[in-house]
Amino acid sequence: MKYILTFLASLIICNSVEAKDFYVSKIGNDNYIGSLSRPFATIYRAQEEARKFKNEAVNIYIRKGNYYLSKPIVFTDADSRKDDAILIIMPYKNEQVVIKGSQKITLKWELKKGIYQALVTDKILKFDALYINEQLMQMARYPNYEKGKLPFGGASADAISPSRVKEWQNPKNAYLHAMQASMWGGFSFLITGKENDSTLTMDGGWQNNRPSAIHKQYRFVENVFEELDTFNEWFFDENQHLLFLKSNQNPAQLIVETPQLETLLEFNGNRDPVKNITVKGLKFSHTLRTFMKNREPLLRSDWTIYRKGAITLENAENIKIEKCELTNLGGNAVVFSRFNKNNTLSGSHVYNVGSSAVVFVGDPLAVRSPSFQYEDFIAYTNLDKKVGPIGDNFPSDCLVYDNLIHDIGTVEKQTAGVQISMAQNIKVSHNTIYDVPRAGININEGTWGGHTISFNDVFNTVLETGDHGAFNSWGRDRFWHPKRAIMDTLVAKHPELIFLDATQTTLLYNNRFRCDNGWDIDLDDGSSNYIIKNNVCLSGGLKLREGFKRDVENNVIINNSFHPHVWFKNSGATFKHNILGATYLPIRVNDWGNNIDSNFFMNEASLKKAQLLNIDQHSTAGEPEFVNAALGDYNVKQNSKALKIGFKNIEQNFGVVSLDLKSKSKKVAIPKILPLLWKADDTYDFAGVQVKNLTTLAERSATGMATETGVLVLDVSAKSLMNGSIKPNDVILKMADFPIANIKDLVDARLNLQSRKTALIKIFRDQKEHSITVNLK
Repeated sequence: MKYILTFLASLIICNSVEAKDFYVSKIGNDNYIGSLSRPFATIYRAQEEARKFKNEAVNIYIRKGNYYLSKPIVFTDADSRKDDAILIIMPYKNEQVVIKGSQKITLKWELKKGIYQALVTDKILKFDALYINEQLMQMARYPNYEKGKLPFGGASADAISPSRVKEWQNPKNAYLHAMQASMWGGFSFLITGKENDSTLTMDGGWQNNRPSAIHKQYRFVENVFEELDTFNEWFFDENQHLLFLKSNQNPAQLIVETPQLETLLEFNGNRDPVKNITVKGLKFSHTLRTFMKNREPLLRSDWTIYRKGAITLENAENIKIEKCELTNLGGNAVVFSRFNKNNTLSGSHVYNVGSSAVVFVGDPLAVRSPSFQYEDFIAYTNLDKKVGPIGDNFPSDCLVYDNLIHDIGTVEKQTAGVQISMAQNIKVSHNTIYDVPRAGININEGTWGGHTISFNDVFNTVLETGDHGAFNSWGRDRFWHPKRAIMDTLVAKHPELIFLDATQTTLLYNNRFRCDNGWDIDLDDGSSNYIIKNNVCLSGGLKLREGFKRDVENNVIINNSFHPHVWFKNSGATFKHNILGATYLPIRVNDWGNNIDSNFFMNEASLKKAQLLNIDQHSTAGEPEFVNAALGDYNVKQNSKALKIGFKNIEQNFGVVSLDLKSKSKKVAIPKILPLLWKADDTYDFAGVQVKNLTTLAERSATGMATETGVLVLDVSAKSLMNGSIKPNDVILKMADFPIANIKDLVDARLNLQSRKTALIKIFRDQKEHSITVNLK
């Protein structure tokens, strides 16, 4: 908590210094003096005046209203202040101030054949997005947008089928969006024209660092005139400068806005860092989408990046963004690029964002012997073997604290609530993050560690992608080689390579994670030098793939377990004092690290399976006696046997702390702890499919089953990925290679298949057995 106390102390100091005040108002004039009675009209003018008082604390107060920017507000080292002379930009007396990157347009609309159209006389006006009364309209698209439908709000295999393309007269400047074939994010393409009557020419597909074909099913097309067929869709004809809108309201009576800028606020020092500026209480809205600019590869991960956001910081120090609202943005919300030190995002609400909410990304030139593609490697003889970074051109010692982040990645799918790459000592604490297409928090590689991820509440994650976690990390650092046998030999012979990049330990503690479509905590390829302690995992369990020096202690894992995958020899892993809802689910683990013991299993069978692996000899099993599992209190009572194996109760103070953000936040769904023995009438939600054990003669008669075995399907949600393949009254008999006699078998099979996107299921239907393939994620 030391860094949080230091942060709060700095606020007290800032607010105690007598400051010079300037004012900005919608009814002001830049020729005025900037006083309360004679305010400036623009923030640019107030900034210019503030530069004259670099040795004094300055407050720029902005009166209520929407401020449409003609260009980004850029702070350079000319705006830097001394530590005791901070510049603060904030609303006057908490008035509502909105900084917009859009332009409000007034047009003469005509209704023709059920579609409004208007001539746009401004030839340089961009039409990338359209807001009407603050509601985002959809570019004319196929399939039509359906709120809540995943992925993309609707997708279809025939989005660019020859028969559909034939119907498009001129699809130039349309876009194709599609998931990556393995669901590791997405791709976007600019359609440049038609090669023949039914074949498109396209440019793009660089938005994911793991190249592949596009997904055969999950794809959609937008900005096609012929697809303008439903309310709240629009299309701009660049040749005729005509704007078309299908609406059930006359747009002449509404506020129509279109974004023109991709960045609203920029901190960028020239020779020296820009320092000591605070932005407080402002709302930022309406930026351009930037998905076609997202093409810079990060280090051997799935990611590419674009180093711009609505707020962009580079070569900046001691900059604070506090209690702001960032919404209706086309790209990233806040980007800390290259050198950033002691900068803070706190108390803010970030939502409805096209890409990531918060991005930390250093300079690859600071990385020794960097590799960018998964398959890349540098031979040992050519490898820079010095420890740590080159220079300091990367984010360090920055804080993301008490922010509410949700509904991000609305355009791009390889995104995160907080993304960290080529950075050091980043603190991510007390944030609530949910409703995201991929990870809530993602650490891209080991360079250079030292991060603290604590007291966050992260749920409803990996909603549109796969093979990922609520918290995800990679560690394909200098020791990494794409061929496992070569890497095994390399690290055995040169173990000093392992921590050349992950120089400091990353702490992951006192968080609550829930991922129903992957792992709650997913330390993927090579992730090394972690302490994972006091976390609550509500659904997806905890996965450690190959890596070194991971200490996992005192975590609670509900309805799931520990997933160790393909460990190195001498990994140095420890796993102790954890409470587990199921038995371990190892994949190709021959060397069990330093200490896998003194854990608490919720049933004896799970413990015995673990002990057959010659581990957990001092572990025990039983009822953990949680204080109140139904309400999510997973501390244990004083007489719990879990305390005897070393478990200690956890401080469960997850997520945002500000009262206003708490009141706005969605609450995580607390799972029912699955029983060891299912009663005859117990039901289970299996990925949107309601099931129960087949137990009665009447159920046998209704299904045609010869015996009372298997799992009976009661209902299939329209939103379930299995909808259309599984039907009510089916009986599930087998899943992949796992026989299914009851719900417990089904739950165990699903845990063993957690990394799979599909599974072959044997069902009994219409008096005979059938084999069908179902989607799991």
